[in-house]
Amino acid sequence: MKTEILLNTFNELYKENSNETRVFFSPGRINLIGEHTDYNGGHVFPGAITFGTYGVARKREGRQIRLYSMNFVDKGIIEFSLDELDYRKEHNWANYPKGMIRYLQEAGSELPCGLDILVNGNIPNGAGLSSSASLELLIGVMVNEMFGFGIERLDLVKLGKKVENKFIGVNSGIMDQFAVGMGKTDCAILLDCNTLKYEYAPLNLADYQIIIMNTNKRRELADSKYNERRSQCETALERLQKELKIETLGELSEEEFEANRHLINDEVLERRAKHAVYENQRTLKALAALRAGELQTFGGLINASHRSLKEDYEVTGIELDTLAEAAWEQKGTLGARMTGAGFGGCAIAIVVKDQVEEFIEAVGKKYEETIGYEATFYVASIGDGTKEITKEVL
Repeated sequence: MKTEILLNTFNELYKENSNETRVFFSPGRINLIGEHTDYNGGHVFPGAITFGTYGVARKREGRQIRLYSMNFVDKGIIEFSLDELDYRKEHNWANYPKGMIRYLQEAGSELPCGLDILVNGNIPNGAGLSSSASLELLIGVMVNEMFGFGIERLDLVKLGKKVENKFIGVNSGIMDQFAVGMGKTDCAILLDCNTLKYEYAPLNLADYQIIIMNTNKRRELADSKYNERRSQCETALERLQKELKIETLGELSEEEFEANRHLINDEVLERRAKHAVYENQRTLKALAALRAGELQTFGGLINASHRSLKEDYEVTGIELDTLAEAAWEQKGTLGARMTGAGFGGCAIAIVVKDQVEEFIEAVGKKYEETIGYEATFYVASIGDGTKEITKEVL
């Protein structure tokens, strides 16, 4: 998105004043491996991507926040007061910024005046690339920078998660906000979701390229079975805790799980817990493989992750399975799996660079034949977390 388009649209919408207009960018994220492990106290391995959400903002007199999205032009300008920050269904997408501002103020960072804000995202809505976390951190960083609050980035990440959990009502873990807020170019992040200890891992994929494959089936997370899966894992954990001194499923090795799975005494709950335990171990093995330059092992772990999400966690569906399985059939594919919560959204594939065009054509053809409509493909790069950007960068 060109600076001029953003700024021109902003100035057409809002009356100009003498205050400075500032521009920010907040990425989406992909998770290379480690799915549905975050709320189970395990590890994840995400990275910020160069698709995301742009934001333009300027201070204004009074107590009103005015928001406009170029992605939801039919909603027009949505307006609310700094003195009335309750969730309102009719405010639609603007509830994410509203929640962020509410919790910033509750944490002691009170805005002295209102803001005019324009946002424009190039992450497909409902694709499972964390457009909501991107928006939350965009507003958090924007407000923090514009008012000089000096809030630590990790605290903004935690507030973003609080918006998702308490304000929106999605019982998600911290991975999305962490990857969006803490991303680093050409690095993935190994994050222990139990302790929030993390390390950056250079993502050296040599001659391979990351391809995002969008099913174009919207994934409405709050209405999905996401909360049900979380509840099932919590029940399995409670049954294991009758004999094991553990706080999370992520503390178990594969061997410890197998020796004690009988305690769960429910076939479905066992499979849910098995995925959480084995996926956590796959994530650690994936980092080790990357560091050792064993890309084929890394790819095999990615494939195994998808199979577990399909068979044990049951969150894939025909759209994601068709993409992953078609990708596996292509020459030059290192690995492929769904990414995000599932139930639609996106998959990723790691493909030899000089075979990307053939890959997209073949997988796209198979998907349309099977599903009846097209998938969309994006060549992804791993970029920085949320930040203010200069006009030249755009």
